[in-house]
Amino acid sequence: MRLAPTITTDRLILRGPKSSDFETYAAFLAEPRTQYMGGPFDRAGAWTEFATITASWALEGYGGWIVVDRTTGTFCGDLAIVNPPKYPEPEIGWSLTQACEGKGLAFEAASAALQWWWGNSTADTVVSYIHVDNARSMALAKRLGAQLDPDAPMAEGDTFEDTVVYRHRRPA
Repeated sequence: MRLAPTITTDRLILRGPKSSDFETYAAFLAEPRTQYMGGPFDRAGAWTEFATITASWALEGYGGWIVVDRTTGTFCGDLAIVNPPKYPEPEIGWSLTQACEGKGLAFEAASAALQWWWGNSTADTVVSYIHVDNARSMALAKRLGAQLDPDAPMAEGDTFEDTVVYRHRRPA
């Protein structure tokens, strides 16, 4: 059984979820800003999301990280590479608090997670399912080098009217 590795970047720590993170995580997922990832979530929905990013490590060998500021320990959001049953392939997704947006932290966290993914999986790609109105996440996917993949299979419940798929490819 694999546990979430801790990844340290210049400004962040990506670490496995702990039970003590749940209240902060649930409050974050209750915010309207989580609309692009299926939220806002009630406590039960937040628990499902929390359990998914946590249990994926044991079940799949990859999963979610809690993203915290390296200096202050402040919760900045989460980032995950997961493949629950509704996804046809592994997906990398990210969500940061408003206080942590606009500072390049999502790029820093996602870059570190992708580096971990390429070093620890045999997959040649991973996707990001992004709501069509989420311009910030689309811009981040592009900045990470992902390309729009109109032929990618959709996650269950998503449609081409509401979701685009960006494909991240293993570096040469």
